[in-house]
Amino acid sequence: MDAPDPHLSAHKFLTAPNVFTLLRLCCIPLFLYLLFGRDNRIAAAFLLGGLGATDWVDGWLARRFNQVSEFGKVFDPTADRLLFIVAITAIIIDGSAPLWFCILVIAREVTVGLMMAIATLFFGMERFDVTWWGKMATFLLMFAFPGFMLGASDIWGHQAFLVASWILGIPGLVLSYYTAITYVPMVRQSLRGGRAARG
Repeated sequence: MDAPDPHLSAHKFLTAPNVFTLLRLCCIPLFLYLLFGRDNRIAAAFLLGGLGATDWVDGWLARRFNQVSEFGKVFDPTADRLLFIVAITAIIIDGSAPLWFCILVIAREVTVGLMMAIATLFFGMERFDVTWWGKMATFLLMFAFPGFMLGASDIWGHQAFLVASWILGIPGLVLSYYTAITYVPMVRQSLRGGRAARG
């Protein structure tokens, strides 16, 4: 039997949506550099907003070029969660968003991320897709945080950005915790499915 071609194996991962997700992930150091290295809160906020606005592109690329993969389904939300946690931690250090709001968002992300990782790695949970409500919560929060940053800057109309952030942020926070609760029975069902498949 011929040995598997390593180039073919690499192509399974180097697809258009996965490369785009990787590029978005590589913007994390740039965000930190703008915020702390250049002390440019406005530019960092617009970059974070751009990353949030392009969250849908990798999914569109996967469907457009028929490159949907199990790796991509795991890589995309993992990259989003990592970007989210690092960005919010940096915003806490910068002091440009309410501390209590940041802590609640990070606590939710870390708790859900650990629950999914432990259930998958140690208990063989079958993977399931993020719900539409979960995506909506992420969308709202990904625009709320850049708004908080702009609201704490000296940009023209900064107060309007602050108001918009609360309008987006509160529903996003509530939805994020609502979806975290709804994931619990989904995890239980997926765990049963994983055990049945192994049996």
